[in-house]
Amino acid sequence: MSRQYQQHYEFQQWWNKQRETHNNSDLLLFNDKSEPSSNFLALEVGNTGSNHDDNNNRERTRSARQIKHVWLLKLIQIVSSLAYVTNGVVSVVKTANRRIKSDASSERLSVRVETRFYRVIKVFFVVVVLLLCFEVLAYFRVTDLVEYVYAHWLEIRVNYLAPVLQSLTNVCIVLFLVQSVDRLLLVCGCFWIKFRRIKPVAAFEYCSSSDVEDYPMVLVQIPMCNEREVYQQSISAACIQDWPRERMLVQILDDSDDTTVQALIKAEVNKWQHRGVHIVYRHRLIRTGYKAGNLKSAMSCDYVKDYEFVAIFDADFQPAPDFLKKTIPHFKGNDELALVQTRWSFVNKDENLLTRLQNINLTFHFEVEQQVNERTTVEDMDIAVRAHLCGWKFIFLNDVKCMCELPESYAAYKKQQYRWHSGPMQLFRLCFMDIIRSKVSFMKKANLIFLFFLLRKLILPFYSFTLFCIILPLTMFFPEAQLPAWVVCYIPGIMSVLCILPAPRSFPFIVPYLLFENTMSVTKFNAMISGLFKLGSSYEWVVTKKLGRASESDLVTFAELEEAQGENNTIHRSSSESGLSELRTKSKNRLYRKELVLAFILLTASLRSLLSAQGIHFYFLMFQGVTFLVVGLDLIGEQVS
Repeated sequence: MSRQYQQHYEFQQWWNKQRETHNNSDLLLFNDKSEPSSNFLALEVGNTGSNHDDNNNRERTRSARQIKHVWLLKLIQIVSSLAYVTNGVVSVVKTANRRIKSDASSERLSVRVETRFYRVIKVFFVVVVLLLCFEVLAYFRVTDLVEYVYAHWLEIRVNYLAPVLQSLTNVCIVLFLVQSVDRLLLVCGCFWIKFRRIKPVAAFEYCSSSDVEDYPMVLVQIPMCNEREVYQQSISAACIQDWPRERMLVQILDDSDDTTVQALIKAEVNKWQHRGVHIVYRHRLIRTGYKAGNLKSAMSCDYVKDYEFVAIFDADFQPAPDFLKKTIPHFKGNDELALVQTRWSFVNKDENLLTRLQNINLTFHFEVEQQVNERTTVEDMDIAVRAHLCGWKFIFLNDVKCMCELPESYAAYKKQQYRWHSGPMQLFRLCFMDIIRSKVSFMKKANLIFLFFLLRKLILPFYSFTLFCIILPLTMFFPEAQLPAWVVCYIPGIMSVLCILPAPRSFPFIVPYLLFENTMSVTKFNAMISGLFKLGSSYEWVVTKKLGRASESDLVTFAELEEAQGENNTIHRSSSESGLSELRTKSKNRLYRKELVLAFILLTASLRSLLSAQGIHFYFLMFQGVTFLVVGLDLIGEQVS
């Protein structure tokens, strides 16, 4: 202890002397020019005189020892800082792991399939990190052993691994080009329809002087399941249809297991019954077949045979009062027509970045795909396919819009996309032989199989996930396999421009749209595999969470109706401007582990690209990795519980 104390005392003495010398020199600089110069010279002469050689040698020895102590102190500080950072990282990882486990316990998706897919991504991440560390060691030539191992690794990589990766890359590029050509043709077809002003024209129109007997009997069905936020607006929108009341019946098909929600819906039905609207309430104790089973069960009622047409609305849809008057006339004189579908319009498309990006996607779907190729969404895909195989025809009315609501949280949107991409693959697996054996023409069969199912619902998520999340990072570690820049940047950019053309106001969001679509390929790929191979929760129907937004025109219409009825009660509805605060409670951000791991994979690959100076690949990997990170941390959309 005495020796350590003596060393510390010597170091402290040396440090005080250095400070004193430093302070004296600073003071001298501010004195008269002649005096500091002479003093400084005298000091220098004194320091270099021959009479003090022994003292100088002793001072140098002492200074060297003290400098060693300074470096030891700095090293200790560095080690302490690294330990602090490491503890922080470990703490964050543990917290994230607890959050992920708690979220997984409440998640209704299949744990087994999610875990398998996550494990594959995690193994891929470990491989990528190991490759990066190995590449860095070889780049700086740490030891001869590393150079020797790296030389053999290059031989294996060039002769065996790179050719396989290049073959897979070429296959994905071909699929990417086929899908891009299909999208380009659809856009050209849409422009042709717009240029020639082609649209379905009804044989007649209803007017105020039309006789009541001219109106056919219409059955309106609204399936629901725990729709606390939207039940009132959907029931009200159906009940105020401009249609003779004696010629219309509204069925409220409630699959709710919440008794409070059941009571609220019953009360709303009773309210409209007292106003003279023909409306009935049906509740099932067992949700066999989910939404489709609910609709099928309602069609078994004896009174259904008295109705000629059936109008089906989701619980969050708000049809305009003239909806039936604009759609029913198209069936007149067209005996081959089985289905009329209208365009969706969104009450909350400008609510946040997530809803804006969804609006781009769905606007392209309805404006381009629906008009040109008559594709339908997953909810009515089953009935559309079976009706098509029976020779029935459909029409799409792009100028008739029905208001609905977009998911505002990433959790709700992810569940919706999982269902929308798992359902078509289920249907394809179940209906494939029926399509082959059907009596429709070969061209219709080919269109149904390759365009309706494979191209949009299978090829797109497959190449999008494989090409940009797997192959692109690997090509950074296997530079012998080339992924051209036009595949990474130019063609996707052109396709994004084409997708955004139907929604020109969304052009400022073109880059987030491109990156977010690639991010969603993980969910879509997982759902596609689950539905195609009958895995996990592909048969489970998960209701998309809604907030109950209403358009301003609907609010005005309902208010006028209440005033006309002369009632004092008001319809408590939520809108973008008011009422949402009562329905919302902010929840903590969730963590999505697959997205987070893929973010680290892409960011790791971007670091590797710096060693090979691949500019455009680096920027794409970096921005795509950051996008995965933002989505994985649930920083997009509203966190609503």
